[in-house]
Amino acid sequence: MTARPGGPRLLLRGTLALLSLTVVALPFAATWRYDALRRAVAPQAPAPAAEGKAAGAPAPGRAAAPVVLAYHDIGAEPTGRYAVSPERFDAHLRALRAAGYRTLSTAEFTGYLRTGRTPAPRTVYLTFDDGTHGLWTHADPILKRHGAQAAAYLITGKVGTHRPYYLSWAETERMARSGRWDFQAHTDDSHVRAPVDAAGRRASVLSNRIWLPAAGRRETVAEYRRRIAADLDRSITALTDHGLPRPELFAMPFSEVLDRTNLGPDGAATLRSLLRERFTAALTNSGRRPAPPGRRAAAAGFVQRLEITPDTGAEDLLKELAHWAPRRPADAGRPLRQPGDWHFGSARGVGLGALTGAGPYPRDHYVWADHLPLATADWTAYRLRATVTGLRGGVTGASVLVRAGSQRPVVLSVGHGAARLTGKNSGRAGRSCELRAAAEHRLEVSVSPERVRATVDGRPCATLRSPRAADPAAGSGGFSLAVRNERADGAWPAFTSLTVE
Repeated sequence: MTARPGGPRLLLRGTLALLSLTVVALPFAATWRYDALRRAVAPQAPAPAAEGKAAGAPAPGRAAAPVVLAYHDIGAEPTGRYAVSPERFDAHLRALRAAGYRTLSTAEFTGYLRTGRTPAPRTVYLTFDDGTHGLWTHADPILKRHGAQAAAYLITGKVGTHRPYYLSWAETERMARSGRWDFQAHTDDSHVRAPVDAAGRRASVLSNRIWLPAAGRRETVAEYRRRIAADLDRSITALTDHGLPRPELFAMPFSEVLDRTNLGPDGAATLRSLLRERFTAALTNSGRRPAPPGRRAAAAGFVQRLEITPDTGAEDLLKELAHWAPRRPADAGRPLRQPGDWHFGSARGVGLGALTGAGPYPRDHYVWADHLPLATADWTAYRLRATVTGLRGGVTGASVLVRAGSQRPVVLSVGHGAARLTGKNSGRAGRSCELRAAAEHRLEVSVSPERVRATVDGRPCATLRSPRAADPAAGSGGFSLAVRNERADGAWPAFTSLTVE
């Protein structure tokens, strides 16, 4: 056979042309595959079979504030401390429904923050942070079964990435069309930790000024503001560009609070203003002051949530809700007969007996406890009457703190022969009164938005007037009790009676 002239040359040209097409097509193929992953819609898992009888109780006659529940992921094989199994999530919704709870949409919840009104006596607002894939595959069928609603807080820069961990945009669009879901903001790309000082300590980049290694310094407040403003705006734009309503609420990454960051007063004020300019409120699972949904939280722009973990059973959930549900002063009754209504933050291994004289007592010389700090956060007008015994001159003492957790707490301290009423954050000296020297004294503390008045043994002791504040909830809050004993030997003072009106 005679070789055709130029055959090898033609073959080489063909091979080069094919290689060129392949090189040109590779980026398009990669882009197509990436886009397909972002648009993918995975099959949903069926809702789990219901097991056992749901625990619950009839709904109360009067409306109460909603409680915000903080979930993360729902997974068939839960891993980590936040992934709740489908069976447990289904049990939660069955228990809530049996107890008379109704779930809220974000619009209904923000409506409550503005007006103080709810569409039902008992309500919860279900929130899911991060935008994980389990919301589509597992949570959505369970919500459908129970006719429930929820809100997903998306890290918008992660949607469609690291599949199948995060949701795709196509899945969020289907979830939105169902009417069961709405979508809120959880940053665009700031749900990460990064170095915040020269030593390399890592913390949330949203609630901290980060370290700039090239400059050898930390961000200025102005640089921090520009970075965070850009991230929040990208998050909002990503949601609206995909046909979703503009978000009304924001969930803090890692549920960090501003008093545990390196922002300082100026930086903290900057973040608060950036959030308030864009959102009705921000959500967090912790805070220096109890801030359940209500006047205090709405005024501050930060709402506290009840965190749900894989270990939270249905009965545990209902018990927690009982501690969060707002109570009126008239509902308090006789708090010293309700040991489960007290939160001891100062010592471990002690209970109500440390306040009532039964013990055990802490190793140090002081013990205090808050009475239902979440359920009483919005109290503004009430009166306490208490009797304290076992007072010894200069050795023991007792105190009643009112407006607990607010910006204007007031404490009445009483000893063997004197009492003092002090505004803890007022910067003003307290007011004292002499008492007859006695081991027992009867205390009365009357609280109103305008003043706190103390009476001891039936005689007026002192009054502190409240300064006018722009924040209408600056002086709201319940009460705490405390006792002290400066000596290791001898009996502790005790509250032998306490009533609330």
